Amino acid sequence: MSDYLLHAPEGSNKKKRIVGRGAGSGRGTTAGRGNKGQQSRSGGKTYPGFEGGQMPLYRRLPMRGFSNYPFKKEWQIVNVSDLVAKFKAGETVDAASLLLKGLIKKPEQLIKLLGNGEISIALNVSIDAVSAGAKSKIEAAGGTVETPTAVGSSSEA
Repeated sequence: MSDYLLHAPEGSNKKKRIVGRGAGSGRGTTAGRGNKGQQSRSGGKTYPGFEGGQMPLYRRLPMRGFSNYPFKKEWQIVNVSDLVAKFKAGETVDAASLLLKGLIKKPEQLIKLLGNGEISIALNVSIDAVSAGAKSKIEAAGGTVETPTAVGSSSEA
């Protein structure tokens, strides 16, 4: 096959349907929109849930209950075993260093350290929340743990 004999596969290039160009075109007069009514007119659209002017279902039903969804907190989870694999003794573990080492994806999102795994090196941990097990393991290895007071706790007096 030569370079000058190239062509698109059959059926890949369709001709655009042109409507409203007179009765002889086959798509004139109403241009495929039927006769009269809201949908035949320009701008004649309805919104999802529209019931022809009847009070729609979503307005007939009472609103009840509460959803905590807008207030939920998304946590990025890091385990003690991940720290052992990526950090050396004496290093500081914070959002910037975790991002640099590839353990988290978003530095602005909340981070929680969990105690899965063993640790034998001393690290200085300064992140949003640390589980009790992870805190005891890090402190037993000679490290320090700092957490901001208001971020993870919901029991404020």
